[in-house]
Amino acid sequence: MRKVLIIQTAFIGDVILATSMVETIRVQYGNEVSLDVLVRKGNESLLENHPYINAVLVWDKKTHKYKNLLALSKQIRNANYDIVYNLQRFASTGFLTVRSKAKLKVGFKSNPFSRLFDHKVEHDVGGGLHEIDRNAALLKVASTGQELKTEPPKLYPTPANSLKVDKIVANKRHILVMAPASVWFTKQLPREKWIELIQLQEAKFTIYLIGAPADEEYLQGIIDESQSDHIINMAGQLNLLDSAALIARADRTYVNDSAPLHLASAVNAPVTAFFCSTVPSFGFGPVSSDAQIIEVKEELNCRPCGLHGHKACPQGHFDCGYKIDVKAL
Repeated sequence: MRKVLIIQTAFIGDVILATSMVETIRVQYGNEVSLDVLVRKGNESLLENHPYINAVLVWDKKTHKYKNLLALSKQIRNANYDIVYNLQRFASTGFLTVRSKAKLKVGFKSNPFSRLFDHKVEHDVGGGLHEIDRNAALLKVASTGQELKTEPPKLYPTPANSLKVDKIVANKRHILVMAPASVWFTKQLPREKWIELIQLQEAKFTIYLIGAPADEEYLQGIIDESQSDHIINMAGQLNLLDSAALIARADRTYVNDSAPLHLASAVNAPVTAFFCSTVPSFGFGPVSSDAQIIEVKEELNCRPCGLHGHKACPQGHFDCGYKIDVKAL
């Protein structure tokens, strides 16, 4: 049996997209693989009770970062992995990969330690490939020879998550989920646009606004200004798999270019994604079978202004957000 480790210590959305590799490896090797995943502390709950993951390794990067890195290195080295796939392009994970003693060490050329990997591939953001396909390119060097089909990302909400959502939804037949907040201002559809979108919905829909605890006031302001009596503020009340279970139950989910977009993809839920300062060609769009991407129709010479967004529009106008027409959905 092959022992495999996938390293993805970036953010929530990156870990969700990395589950595509888990699914693809499972199809490739079947029961002949023992698969572990390394994530940063805080993201491990995403993979709770995952049927195809043997163990989730956790790196606490906030307290004793380098002490914990060395302890992880020893743990990984002692595990005797056959293959390590490093999806990260930073030195810390390159160090773990090189020190792993794995028979096959695979990663991206842009990792500072890549010269010591057994195989490395380009990571071309903006070239049109989706991130799940960029990651899947790492698998080809250790392929069994069969044609590799990239599987979509997938999360597995637990029965407890589903039961919690059942109690929240109760007897409501038609629900929408909206995730208006984002860490980056320029990735966030403007507040006025969310209010307009809410006001356009039919009265038969109950709308759930999801977000982190810090988003509660922002979401409540949207609810108050929309003057709608069929919206529920769920900020801080759901964990990630709870949110995935709720999204899976919704008639449709509306998201920014942020983590909830990938939650929708991972449960193959109908989703509409708003792209403001970023663009789908970066490779982080939705992959649900029913996915809609909405962006400004006018060509702006300042867009995209960055891969990850900004705290404020560098040009001061934020036309990539304000000129999105939510009536045209």
